[in-house]
Amino acid sequence: MRHLLLTLVVLGLPAMAVAESYTLDPRHSSVYFAINHLGFTTVYGRFDTFAGKIAVDWAKGTGTVEVTVDAASVDTNVAKRDDHLRSPDFLNAVEFPKIIYRSDALTVGEGGAAGAVAGQLTLNGVTRPVALEVSHIHCGTNPLNQKETCGFDATARLIRSDFGIKYGLPGLGDEVTLMFGVEAIKE
Repeated sequence: MRHLLLTLVVLGLPAMAVAESYTLDPRHSSVYFAINHLGFTTVYGRFDTFAGKIAVDWAKGTGTVEVTVDAASVDTNVAKRDDHLRSPDFLNAVEFPKIIYRSDALTVGEGGAAGAVAGQLTLNGVTRPVALEVSHIHCGTNPLNQKETCGFDATARLIRSDFGIKYGLPGLGDEVTLMFGVEAIKE
């Protein structure tokens, strides 16, 4: 479909741009985070449960993103630390069980090589703008299941105190890096 639209544009024929929708494949996607720990090292963690959709209008180079993360699925490989991260000191996962990222401002670079996403992150009951930098996009037919698949690698940086998460400052880092490795299957 993407190649047909591009061919029609090149030939000067009128073409109606249509966004293609993709659903995140949780078995081949990851949501990670990194934060400085007391100036000594960077601690990494992940969220094990999430879902999302991406829609891309390849002809226009635009699209939308929506990802929902289960806050209680935080995993740093240390059970006691994970329990603390779920508490009101950090993610407050009982009161705010979902972390949500929404954007209607996805832009794809020429040829799909890279892009950016300007969106809103809701974390700990606070919604703030957070930009994602998309460093890699690759689409094609997955040879394992013959389904049209797109892969995206993206990063974002946020200031956790902007979301009301101030426990351990300034020793524990205020800047958090989010990393997304996503495979999404065309609907």
